[in-house]
Amino acid sequence: MSRVPNALAARIVEDLGFEAIYLTGAGFTNMSLGLPDMGFMDLSQVAAATMAIRNVTELPLVVDADTGFGNAVNVTQTVRMLERAGASAIQLEDQASPKRCGHFEGKELVPAAEMVAKIKAAVDARREGMVVIARTDARAVEGFEAALDRSRRYIEAGADMTFLEAPQSLDEVRQVPRALGVPQLLNIVVGGKTPVIDKAQAAEMGFSLLLYANAALQGAVLGMQHALVALRDRGAVDEAGGLLATFAERQRLVDKPGFDALERKYAAH
Repeated sequence: MSRVPNALAARIVEDLGFEAIYLTGAGFTNMSLGLPDMGFMDLSQVAAATMAIRNVTELPLVVDADTGFGNAVNVTQTVRMLERAGASAIQLEDQASPKRCGHFEGKELVPAAEMVAKIKAAVDARREGMVVIARTDARAVEGFEAALDRSRRYIEAGADMTFLEAPQSLDEVRQVPRALGVPQLLNIVVGGKTPVIDKAQAAEMGFSLLLYANAALQGAVLGMQHALVALRDRGAVDEAGGLLATFAERQRLVDKPGFDALERKYAAH
């Protein structure tokens, strides 16, 4: 599964044959706001991005809702809004607000009991079919065993899947699915704290979902840098240079031919 920061990236993910999409809070914040993942996005922005993605794909869509944008009561509204916007699953985490990227230093946690209440509220507020994913960032703050203990409490509260963020060794990664009795999500942040493994390794260890966080975004940043450096230094770029998607490919990805067909269908005569 690939994280995406916007609807165009979602179209590319689907076009390449991935089976699910993850709307990333970090990627959305970086791409749409130009800011680091430190709690700057709000519920209305996430709901709008969710609707935009759902408008262009029917793939299962996991939405990163950070801390739920408040307490357990606020979580009920978060779940309802994102579900109506098109989310198939919602991820909630146990950081204190303002949260920060799971691979940044300086994270703080809410008490486990407060997160348990949020999970219960999410489960109660959802309609049939919505998956609730509980993330814990306790590994960096309280240690690995404490992160497992928190995960178990969140499962007891009704979470369908848990997500232990930033295990710091292959041994820790292996232990997570063995220790917890519900499907597990493994998040690989390239350049982050978790060892990089591939899909086959993750499946062999027992993970249900492997998420490569912001691979699309980091690839896009590198591509923009290369293209714009060439434009700055040479004064021009073209399709033959290997730095740009073609104009035709860009229009294919956003379904311009489909809209042309609609114009012909509904043209006034």
